[in-house]
Amino acid sequence: MKQQSIRENLLYHRKLKGFTQDQLSEKTTVGVRTIQRIEKGDVQPHLQTVKLLALGLDIEVDDLIPLDNPKEEVIERKWMLLLHAIPFLGLIIPFGNILFPLFLWIHKANDNKTYDNHGRAIVNFHCSLNLYLIVSLLLFFPFPGLNFFLTGAVVLFGITTTIVNILSALSSGTFKYPFSISFLKKK
Repeated sequence: MKQQSIRENLLYHRKLKGFTQDQLSEKTTVGVRTIQRIEKGDVQPHLQTVKLLALGLDIEVDDLIPLDNPKEEVIERKWMLLLHAIPFLGLIIPFGNILFPLFLWIHKANDNKTYDNHGRAIVNFHCSLNLYLIVSLLLFFPFPGLNFFLTGAVVLFGITTTIVNILSALSSGTFKYPFSISFLKKK
């Protein structure tokens, strides 16, 4: 079932009670302009405003505020942690930083658009990282010694970027994998 937004809920309940925006404004002390902006979706109202509107409409605050299912959110955070952290297996198993996220992405991509976007970015980043690592190792032949620092920098960059993205995905649901080559294009 699609989650209704606060603007849709306010519009629905106001019309259900037969109130105009002016009548609801008089009943709640919330300005007409504020009600119009909420119903257009231009603003997210403060909790106090939502309480006043709910009181004026004689409904519960929960009827106006769309609440996410907390169990779904916890499950999504666990999958995000797994998606972003599983490349660390590549430190133990050769090419595990690509294979494990790839299998997980294939498994979860159709479940949720978020998993698809994050998984695609993770696989692209780690494929790129392995390519950069191979190139840095091959530089041993023309530049013996310089490749040591370059290889170390690539590994350190991969580890720090992965850690930063784990924290970012868990806190705000965002990610940023710089220098990624788009091996897996968006649909």
